[in-house]
Amino acid sequence: MLLTTDARGVFPIAPTPFFEDGRIDTASVDRLTDFYLGIGATGITVLGQLGEAPKLEHAESVAVARRMIRRAAQLPVVVGVSAPGFAAMRALTHEVMTAGAAGVMIAPPHTLRSDDQIVGYYRQAVQAIGADVPFVLQDYPLTFSVQMSPGVIRRIVDELPSCVMLKHEDWPGLEKIGTLRGWEREGALRHIAILCGNGGLFLDYEMERGADGANTGYAFPDMLCDVVRLSQAGQREEAHDLFDAHLPLLRYEQQPGVGLAVRKYVLMRRGLLASASQRQPAAPLTAAARAEVDHLLQRLARRDPRALLLPV
Repeated sequence: MLLTTDARGVFPIAPTPFFEDGRIDTASVDRLTDFYLGIGATGITVLGQLGEAPKLEHAESVAVARRMIRRAAQLPVVVGVSAPGFAAMRALTHEVMTAGAAGVMIAPPHTLRSDDQIVGYYRQAVQAIGADVPFVLQDYPLTFSVQMSPGVIRRIVDELPSCVMLKHEDWPGLEKIGTLRGWEREGALRHIAILCGNGGLFLDYEMERGADGANTGYAFPDMLCDVVRLSQAGQREEAHDLFDAHLPLLRYEQQPGVGLAVRKYVLMRRGLLASASQRQPAAPLTAAARAEVDHLLQRLARRDPRALLLPV
């Protein structure tokens, strides 16, 4: 089940569950996978930026990916393989593709500055992992400090047929989506899937600009599935109403430095993670922050009963 340019819907970014002592919690990996299957996700991404992938050893990365691929056999699973060097990227790609992954996601290193450097990097990455491996181009300038203009993305898409999806996380980035889709309508760019990140913070209007769905890890991915479904069905106001109800929690979760802690805490409150622990180095939530998240959940529950959670 290889990833194609027809991908759409919601590919949640799975966090990596840990016990408090730093061991990987495989039972929570299974619960998360089953949850994604149950909410109507159309794919899953594991070992993404918020999957704490840099904190895992190679063998751990392979084990987590294999476990999720096996359990979600009916869904395409994309594995983040970004690494400082191509040798590590090649090794991880080979193992997860052999295990049944649908494709890999590659983020640019923060050292890239010019357009030619960016295009050259992805050219070399494809040479390293193989032109037969579908890959997701991750465009996340707020974290990686690499600015990809629509023109650069078009060069990569034109030159590298194995690029099948853009993970769009520019901010602001609505005009970028509009430009890419405009080129596609004109025949100046082949079609690729565009799934959006940023915690889903702009998903309502990203869908209207031509995005195919979400590829992110907000703690209520079931809401993201509903918004995408409503948008694709032309139920614009219903999609915005649901999205607006979640916006305060979405905003809170987007805080740099604590966003993953918020997300894991809410997933623990939802019964999907046994612990909100991150692997060190980490910044856990303070008591004040937990109280604020609890308050946001209480307010959200007035409009979405999925946020009506038992106290921990």
